[in-house]
Amino acid sequence: MRPRNTGYMDDRIQACFPEMPPMVGYATTATLCTGNPPREGDTYAGMDGQLAQLDSIPEPRVVVFQDLEVPSAAATFGEVMCMTYQTFGCVGLITSGTGRDLDQVREINFPTFTSGTNPSHGYHQITAVNVPVHVGGITVFPGDLIHADCNGVTTIPNRIAGSVARLCGEYMDAEGYVLDCLKTGARDLAGLQAARAACAEKIAELQKRALDSL
Repeated sequence: MRPRNTGYMDDRIQACFPEMPPMVGYATTATLCTGNPPREGDTYAGMDGQLAQLDSIPEPRVVVFQDLEVPSAAATFGEVMCMTYQTFGCVGLITSGTGRDLDQVREINFPTFTSGTNPSHGYHQITAVNVPVHVGGITVFPGDLIHADCNGVTTIPNRIAGSVARLCGEYMDAEGYVLDCLKTGARDLAGLQAARAACAEKIAELQKRALDSL
């Protein structure tokens, strides 16, 4: 579907809680800035509008923020925001910016992925909702399917999402050919080459089945 070096966020985006299980959901996107007071109105401007638009994205939802200020001036989220998103059907949050209240967010079991931490909420203003955002080196569109865990964040093309779910177990079985060979402890180069060939053949079959399902 795409080259191997595309579709995933780079190492600027890290799991705040690597011990949590994988997070999967559809992206509800937004941009924000935190470094300057709003010219009018309150801080947290735009959050009500963001919540009102959540239903345009199917559940489960992952909130994806692009922090417009680099470096981040203040945290994208804290405990209250994360609990709000969780209540409104979101299963996690990703930001190119920073986060805070990590102990409290861990307590509510809400996975978050950030570029770091910051103790301040600053002047939190959501500037646009459900627009393409650039986070961790890739563009995320509203409705993109996201998988994130201790290894990082990747997108899954919606067109083959069903096939990925069905075939991932067989993919792991294919890699098992190589792992089983290595677990014997034998320094058998010919055996390893044969196992790798069997693995590659199986993976090619799985790729064809995924594409045939389109």
